[in-house]
Amino acid sequence: MSRQMRVAIVDDEQDMRQSISQWLALSGFTTETYADGQEALAAIGPDFPGVVITDIRMPNLDGMGLLKRLVALDSTIPVIMITGHGDVPIAVEAMRLGAFDFLEKPFNPEKMMALAEKAVKKRSLALEARALRTELSDGTTIMRRLVGASEVMQRLREDILDIGQADGHVLVDGETGTGKTLVAHALHAVGPRASRKLVSISCAGLSDDVLTARLFGPSEEGAGKPLVEEGRGGTLVLEDIESLSEPMQARLLGLINDLGTPPETRIVAVCNAHRADQTIEDALRPDLFYRLSAHKITLPPLRMRGEDILSLFNTYLDRFAEEYGCSVPELSMPEAAQLLQAPWPGNVRQLVNIAERAVLQSRREEAGLMSLIMADNEATAEMMTTEGKPLKDHVEAFERMLIDNTMRRHKGSITLVMEELRLPRRTLNEKMAKYGLVRSDYV
Repeated sequence: MSRQMRVAIVDDEQDMRQSISQWLALSGFTTETYADGQEALAAIGPDFPGVVITDIRMPNLDGMGLLKRLVALDSTIPVIMITGHGDVPIAVEAMRLGAFDFLEKPFNPEKMMALAEKAVKKRSLALEARALRTELSDGTTIMRRLVGASEVMQRLREDILDIGQADGHVLVDGETGTGKTLVAHALHAVGPRASRKLVSISCAGLSDDVLTARLFGPSEEGAGKPLVEEGRGGTLVLEDIESLSEPMQARLLGLINDLGTPPETRIVAVCNAHRADQTIEDALRPDLFYRLSAHKITLPPLRMRGEDILSLFNTYLDRFAEEYGCSVPELSMPEAAQLLQAPWPGNVRQLVNIAERAVLQSRREEAGLMSLIMADNEATAEMMTTEGKPLKDHVEAFERMLIDNTMRRHKGSITLVMEELRLPRRTLNEKMAKYGLVRSDYV
């Protein structure tokens, strides 16, 4: 993936530009060349998908000037400086200003290519992180990730839209693997603070001293901005809120009081686990609980989401089949019934893991989705089929899944779906209406 990124080569000597370009091109890099810094800046924007290799000494805008402009433009663009023998002190200064590394002439082409490889990998990671932040700040995009047609999921999306517009702090609770972190980001993305910063920290496994330093700031100067300051005016997400010690709960309560009403910074507290014999209200001191739970969202467990289980499972089967380059395994009716009846203690996270293993298993032409579900953990195996459903429910769920899969495979072609399922148009139309399937969703 990194080799598909661009390498911008900036040097006033044509022979040097061409030599570097040829060396990198032979190793699979995509290159572009510029005669000076001004020419390069005209082509490089803040989302430039690559790295820059530049000589230090050039007319017009030299390498140091280009570096400073690039750092101001986007500090995550890696810049590799090429120096002459007497320019090493300048190169060291360039590193201090933010250069990725430097090469001293004459340099080994292999060393240059290894350095370029490291730089493009770093740039790739930076762009991926930026894309994820953009996705998690886009209310429309993030709400689409909260998939499901069940009544509990429709209500969850409505709650997020309503509470996202409110001012009070939020407490997000629910079983492991239900998507609580995603909901915390969604609350920020759909609300009036979406243009402000969201900062997040897990309170689990950190000592009070470390957590205090990260949240409120270390005593020594210049050790970085604390999260309370970094997220001021935006949203502060506190994961694993139930793991806070009594002193830290008291410190957090003081922060909430300081934030005022309506709060300058909104806190979204996420409870990821607590003892089976206690609730989140038991895990927190009462005054803190009531301040954090001005609004409360409890995510539905997967076993309560009905046919969402099949649609989610098919979605991940498609995704993993594409990733591993194999055909999508087809579910039998007994397998669909087993999916619907499984207790799913690990919720969506567990479903995703089983979907991936089902695809890998089918690629080896091994069957046995039922055994995968049963063997996932002993608790699941013991709880299977403890709450039976009427046969009619299983038949309808399987029928809906079958029509949905066939419509997706044929991209909404009614004729092809009728032929494959051997259904007359009127019957197909009636069943699609019954199950809430709309042709335009598949075209």
